[in-house]
Amino acid sequence: MTKKWFRIGMVSVFLFSFALRFWGLERFNTLVFDEVYFAKFGNNYLTHTPFFNAHPPLSQYMIGIGIWIGSHIPFWHDTVNGLTGSLRSPWTYRWFNALTGSFIPLVVAAIAYQLSYRRSFALLAGLFTACDGIFLVESRYALSNIYIVIFGLLGHWFLLLALDNQNWRRSFWLVFAGIAFGASVGTKWNGLWFLSGAYLIWIAAWVIHLIHSFVNSKLFFTSSSLKEAGGRESRGAGEAGVSTYSPSSSSSQTPLQNLTQLNIFHMLFYLGIIPALIYSIIWIPHLQLDKTYGFIAVHQQILKFHLQLGGNSPNVHPYCAAWYKWPLMTRPMAYYYQTAQSITESLPVMGPPLPAGAGQVIYDVHAMGNPFLWWFGVAAMLFLVGILVSQPVILWVKEKRFSVPATLSVDTWIALYLVINYAANLLPWVKVTRCVFIYHYMCAVVFIFLAIAWFVDQCLRSYYQQLRALGVTITFIILTAFIFWMPIYLGLPLSPHDYKLRMWFNSWI
Repeated sequence: MTKKWFRIGMVSVFLFSFALRFWGLERFNTLVFDEVYFAKFGNNYLTHTPFFNAHPPLSQYMIGIGIWIGSHIPFWHDTVNGLTGSLRSPWTYRWFNALTGSFIPLVVAAIAYQLSYRRSFALLAGLFTACDGIFLVESRYALSNIYIVIFGLLGHWFLLLALDNQNWRRSFWLVFAGIAFGASVGTKWNGLWFLSGAYLIWIAAWVIHLIHSFVNSKLFFTSSSLKEAGGRESRGAGEAGVSTYSPSSSSSQTPLQNLTQLNIFHMLFYLGIIPALIYSIIWIPHLQLDKTYGFIAVHQQILKFHLQLGGNSPNVHPYCAAWYKWPLMTRPMAYYYQTAQSITESLPVMGPPLPAGAGQVIYDVHAMGNPFLWWFGVAAMLFLVGILVSQPVILWVKEKRFSVPATLSVDTWIALYLVINYAANLLPWVKVTRCVFIYHYMCAVVFIFLAIAWFVDQCLRSYYQQLRALGVTITFIILTAFIFWMPIYLGLPLSPHDYKLRMWFNSWI
C-alpha cells in the first residue's frame, strides 16, 4: 500500500468515525445511563458545587470543559434541559466525548504501524476499531471510559515512538508516555492496567534477552571444551547441547526489539514517578472544590465505596457481568430504552416506557460490541497465543535440544505485545468481587481489534488465494455486522420485529 492511499484511507476512517459520533447527538434530550453522574459532575465544576466523586476526576474535567466551550457556541441549542443542574443542551455535554472518541481508531492504527511498519495492518486496525459498537456508544454520551482508553493507548504509542528514537528524542517521548499513563489512571483506577502492560512487555523482553545471553555463554563454553578435545560440534553429536535458531523473518526490525535499551531507571522515572506526579496533580482542582476529604482520605472513601457495591450477580444489578462473560459478549447492557406510538411522537425526558405491546417504535441504545468483530478477535488472540506456545515446541522438535531464537521475528514480537497487554487489562478483573459491567472490558478489547487486524492482514498478504479470500470474507462480515447492529448503537427507531431481530440471545436484552 502506497503512502498516498494509506493517508486517504486513514482520513476516511476518521471522517467515518467522526460522522457517526456526531450524527443525531441531541437525539435524546435527557441524561443517558451514567450521564446522571458524569454530566452532572462536569457541570458541578463550572458551578463550583462540591460533590463526592467515586472515581478520579479527569474525565469530569474534560466533560466540564466541553460544557463550557459548548455553551459559548451560538448554535446547537434547539433543545435544552436542566438535568445537569443548569440549563444545558445535550450537545454541550456530549460533543467533547464524541470528538475524543473519533480519534481512538487513529491511535489504534498508529500503534499497529509502530509495531510493524505495515500500512495495511494499521489501516485495518483503525477500520475495525471504527466499526465497534461499544466504543461508538461510549463516545456519544458524557461517560468516562473513552478517556481511560485513549490516554492508555497514547501511553503505549508514545512508548513505541520512544523505542524508535535515541537520546533526547527518546526522553521526550518517554515523558509524554508517562503523562498519558498518569492521565489514564487519573480517569479511573483500572487505567493502571495499561501501564502494567508496558512493564510486563519490558520484563518479557529482558527475560528473553537474559535467557539468550545465558544460552550463548553456555554454547560458547561447550564449543571451547569440544575444540580443546580436538572435536568439532555437529548436529548429530551432543544431543544434550544447546543451540540457537533464528527465524528467516528475524531480519526485520521493530521498536519492541529495543525494549532492553530501557533500564530500571528509565522505567521507574518515566513510567513510575511521572505518572504518579501527573495523577497527583489531576486531583488538585477537585480537592480545592471539595475540601471534605484530603488526598489520602478521598482515596480511602473511594475504595470503601467500591467495596460496598455488592457481589457480581444479577441480584445486585440486572446487567452485572463477570469478566469471563465479556470476551464472547454474553451480557451487553442497555443504556437507554424507550418506546413510542410513532416516530413523530416526542419521547419523554424521564419516565418508564409504554406498557408491553403498546409501543410501536423502540428506541434502544445498547452498549454492545460488534459481535463478529469480538468473536473473530478472540479467535485471532487465541491463534497468537498458539504461535507463542508452539514456537519453543517446534524448535525443540527441530533441533532435538533446547533452543532459543537469536532474535524474535516482528510477528512474534507483535504476538507477545498483544497477548501480554490483553492479559494485563483482563486478568486483574478475575479477583474483583464487586458488580462489574461489559464496558470494563473496553481497555482489553482494543488489543482484540489489533489481533484480528493482524490476522486479516496476514491473510490478505498471503500467496494463497484461499487465505486472501478468508481475509476479505472476515472483513466483509465485520463491516456488514456493524451496519446491521448500527440502529441499536445510535438509538435509531426500530419496530418490535426489527429490534428482536438484533437481539440474538435472551441474555442480550
